[in-house]
Amino acid sequence: MTKPAIILVHGFWGGAAHWAKVIPQLADQGYSDLHAVEMPLTSLADDAERLRKMIAQQNSQVLLVGHSYGGAVITEAGNEPNVAGLVYIAAFAPDAGESPGGISQANPPAAFANIAPDSDGYLWIKPDLYHESFCQDLSAEEAFVMAVTQKAPIGATFGNEISLPAWKNKPVWYQISSADRMINPENQKMMSARMKARKVITLDASHASLASRPKEVTALIVEAARSLG
Repeated sequence: MTKPAIILVHGFWGGAAHWAKVIPQLADQGYSDLHAVEMPLTSLADDAERLRKMIAQQNSQVLLVGHSYGGAVITEAGNEPNVAGLVYIAAFAPDAGESPGGISQANPPAAFANIAPDSDGYLWIKPDLYHESFCQDLSAEEAFVMAVTQKAPIGATFGNEISLPAWKNKPVWYQISSADRMINPENQKMMSARMKARKVITLDASHASLASRPKEVTALIVEAARSLG
């Protein structure tokens, strides 16, 4: 069975290195065609185009895996013909005309108030509140590094709307983080249910489940990849 290429897509307030614990576990299970794309986080259009370029570089079918806002990016860019499936890790999966910001405003997460704009229009998680907001189940040291290296999005990106959701045309899998303080777990339940995901798992995890529960996250990705063969 030919293994698909796997492209890992990060979200707001972190870069491709947020997948650092998942990548070696995927490699250990024989997935060598791995890519962790770095998003500019300047607009949904820019981020989706960056991902489309990465998808176009692959000579095989592709499994897209999105965390957080990365779920919106794979939703927008995932209609490319060689994309075979989508995996959402505590992620946004907006419908047509929806935005991550609109979903959050309708049902805010616990740490919504801990996000603040700077004078240039970038949104940051207040560094001293990053641990409790984003990754309360990681060590203080890991959280400190994430807080210092956080990649802030342009605030307007939150309001960018999906055009044609790829999850309506591709098989999908979803991981809910029940202790998520950045995307309300109830929103995750709603989004995963309406997608009619092939499998939904719930982890007692923070928003950073890809770092705090990499074994379970990797297992879901591998299950999705195997089903595409």
